[in-house]
Amino acid sequence: MAKSLSPLELYNLLPKINCGKCGEANCLSFATKLVNLEVEVEKCTPLVEEGRYRENYFKIKEVLKPPVKEVLITRGGRVVRIGGEYVLYRHEFTYRRPTAIAVDVSDNMSPDSLIDRVKQVESLSYPYIGKELKLDLIAVRSVAGDPENFRRTVRIVLDNSNLPIVLCSLNPDVLRAGLAEMPGDSPLIYAATVDNWNRMAELALAYDCPLVVSAPNNPVALKSLVKTMLECGLEDLVLDPGCMGGEGIYDTIVNFTMLRKAVFRANDSLLGFPLLGAPMSVWLEKGRALDRKWEECYLASMLIVRYADILIMHSLDGWVLLPLLILRDNIYTDPRKPVSVKPGLYKIGAPNENSPVMFTTNFALTYYTVSSDIQAAKVDAFLIVVDTEGLSVTSAVAGRKLTADKVAEAIKESGIKNLVKHRFLIIPGRASKLSGEIEEATGWKVLVGPLDSSEISKFLSENWYGKKLWEVGS
Repeated sequence: MAKSLSPLELYNLLPKINCGKCGEANCLSFATKLVNLEVEVEKCTPLVEEGRYRENYFKIKEVLKPPVKEVLITRGGRVVRIGGEYVLYRHEFTYRRPTAIAVDVSDNMSPDSLIDRVKQVESLSYPYIGKELKLDLIAVRSVAGDPENFRRTVRIVLDNSNLPIVLCSLNPDVLRAGLAEMPGDSPLIYAATVDNWNRMAELALAYDCPLVVSAPNNPVALKSLVKTMLECGLEDLVLDPGCMGGEGIYDTIVNFTMLRKAVFRANDSLLGFPLLGAPMSVWLEKGRALDRKWEECYLASMLIVRYADILIMHSLDGWVLLPLLILRDNIYTDPRKPVSVKPGLYKIGAPNENSPVMFTTNFALTYYTVSSDIQAAKVDAFLIVVDTEGLSVTSAVAGRKLTADKVAEAIKESGIKNLVKHRFLIIPGRASKLSGEIEEATGWKVLVGPLDSSEISKFLSENWYGKKLWEVGS
């Protein structure tokens, strides 16, 4: 797998002409990025386009093939990628494809209710550390079992959303009606079972769609179905080992865990496909809606941690979905790379020559927290972001990644001297031990700010605007 490869192994399979068409300085640099999964092999155009390199192209594709197959769900120009994982544990390398989250709609809903729910799924968005966390798919479920009714429902969803789709029914005729509305797309179709596998296989082949193979709480039957599907010529499969709430949670988590361990510990290629979980299944149980929502939320969180590549949810409440989106983002952040922002000068609001000047580190969470607190205080300010290799203020000070010389260099490169008439620099409270060194290195008067950026508004009110420091000058 990629994490155990040497760049030289791939370099020997590349053209070694250093043409630069891939955007890298040479082929060795490109090979290094291939090993780290930072580029696709197709970026090497000579390798792909020239016949003399064709054999090596396929060798590289085989060498880089992940143990868990990557499956694509497409809708127009939008693609949701699931699977494609190289490691069992995140710290071994990194997880690559964040768990895709779908929310269901059903064909027994009224058109107005259906449109409203689709719009809610489409519009759900939460800003988090410089990203917009969103849902990925809509799962259209057949409840009525009527092909024509299902077709109309799919049509309404298509007309009101651009999200890729999962089509859910155990009746191939129903699914065929929905697929007829999506020519050229590749929705995920759910599901082939021990009872309908032959017709489902024909349908997936006819429409060239990825297919879910389902055998709830029966890994042996699931593996047998996978083998049969592969013999039928299907390659893009998704495995549904069953998703049970209540007393069935234990079996659910064990099944997901053992299926993924079978791939990485026992090299079982028959199980090397993405895993689907349906936490919405808890709604089959009777009880209060609030209890069902809680159960759906914690079951989904367990499955995100335990290798689910795609989830189908029912609840649309923010308190159910938001924790899942944040958990997913944290787990699928590359542990090899600190989450950082670009160093430099940032303007918050519309600062002028009398505005305060502050600095922070380029750890993304620190930057977005500080900038958000400045905006919340309705302050116009300059914020200099110092390159600390993605470390927070406390860690950067302790590890000498934040020093007076680095601050002085950041001030010089920012050009802030030409933008303000004062020479006062507000530093983070957690960098107070550097205040004297920063004054000596920069020639600026240092004001030690609060330990928590939520206190910026109060600090500036008392120490900046109240004293009108800019009138004092340097």
